[in-house]
Amino acid sequence: MEYFINCNSSTLAQYNTPLDELRAAHLYRRLGFSASVQTINAAVGQTADTLVDNLVNQALAAPTIPAPLWADWTNADYPADDDLARQVRRAQVEEFTTAYGNALLDNNLRDRMSFFWSNHFVTELDVYNCNSFLYYYINNLQRNALGNFRTFVSEIGLTSAMLYYLDGVRNRGNNPNENYARELYELFALGEGNNYTEDDIIETAKAISGYTNRGEEGCTQVTFDAEDFNTDNKTIFGQTGNWGYDDVIDILFTQRPNEIAGFICKKLYEFFVHPDSTNDDGGIAPDIIDGLAQTFIANNFEIAPVLSQLFKSQHFFDDTAIGVIIKSPFDLYMNLIKETGFTYDDGTVLNVVDASRLIGQELFDPFDVAGWQRDRQWINTNFIIGRWLTSEVFLERFFQANPEQFRTLAMDAVGAANVNTSNPEIVVNALVNKFTPKGLLTPQDFENSMDAFKIDDVPENYYSPDYIAGGLSLWSLSVSAEVPTQVYVLLRHLSREPEFQLK
Repeated sequence: MEYFINCNSSTLAQYNTPLDELRAAHLYRRLGFSASVQTINAAVGQTADTLVDNLVNQALAAPTIPAPLWADWTNADYPADDDLARQVRRAQVEEFTTAYGNALLDNNLRDRMSFFWSNHFVTELDVYNCNSFLYYYINNLQRNALGNFRTFVSEIGLTSAMLYYLDGVRNRGNNPNENYARELYELFALGEGNNYTEDDIIETAKAISGYTNRGEEGCTQVTFDAEDFNTDNKTIFGQTGNWGYDDVIDILFTQRPNEIAGFICKKLYEFFVHPDSTNDDGGIAPDIIDGLAQTFIANNFEIAPVLSQLFKSQHFFDDTAIGVIIKSPFDLYMNLIKETGFTYDDGTVLNVVDASRLIGQELFDPFDVAGWQRDRQWINTNFIIGRWLTSEVFLERFFQANPEQFRTLAMDAVGAANVNTSNPEIVVNALVNKFTPKGLLTPQDFENSMDAFKIDDVPENYYSPDYIAGGLSLWSLSVSAEVPTQVYVLLRHLSREPEFQLK
């Protein structure tokens, strides 16, 4: 697949042209997991200013997943029989997987962001292995997804999931464990080698020691044990004192605001705009990253103002920013569900999670502490074939469940004026534009899609408006019995096109 060079020269100035269908769809593909025909149609004609404000406000107001009954269970709450205990644990993970999968589909920006942060503040369920910890970790991501980044960094480091995953529970004052301190700077706040030293890591590890109390029963929330805290003076970023955990956060954000803002805004840019934040001259896009960073600092590290500025900008809506990111596995399947508007249930959500795992993206278990590397890493020989085959399985299940919803999709896509069309090109064009960011690359690609849509064994002029049978064209979108099958076959064909893999 062609790798897109970032040649976007537009600025952060506000994009004031009312949104067309192309840019409305672009916004929803990036800001959430895409949207239905109806949602896109409702966005057309709105300004980015109004629409983004509404979507950000919805995200800020979205409720978190309610605490499950087992949210505070310890090992003592599970059956004594090991096999039964494993069954209960698996059922709980499935329950929570379903709840979070539905949240990703339902909550647009809020859970697009919580999912983004799960790949930034990485933990792995198969390492800490406690469902209670999982609930509180995801709750933290949801609560802070568009909130204050300083608060977020402070809170996430004290989740039991993180304390177990990066060895905070083993960080004792007389024997410091540097794992979390290192990742705090390298991966979570500053970026690798970005104005911190090895001594800063060592001293920080001492300052955040003491969160080692794991209770009498396993799977118990970690608390502070003063006996395991290092009470020596520590020097961090040139500041000396008997620092503790809260002091570390204060010193980090006071002494390194520019580094934090630049690092996080670059990561947001590469996730939401273009996987390469260098321009075609090989330099960082300074006006964009720096402009977002200045907004971040000016707003005391509130995340929402940065996202608002980005999503309203001419840079975000520039033609060169559309269709240049390779869909993640979750994008692939969730976009399909939302763009078709097909009926789905909790079983479908679990199928999405299972299929995503097969092609490289396991929910609650990123690859390692650095997370999924995204974009070109999603595409290799095995994964592309897996993407094709699994997409076809989802389409086949939707078709078996209700073929007529494929006709409904096509009628929605062509719009009210064309629901009775006898011209297949109108239908194919509408569906191609719905499921690819900027259409297909060549006229021949479109002709191949037309061929996929047309059925065999019909009269030569079956699709011609001049071919009349009993006063009516033989083929009509709203009437012909074969239409659901045609739409199904077309979507199977499109799911293998390179453009379908992009957002």
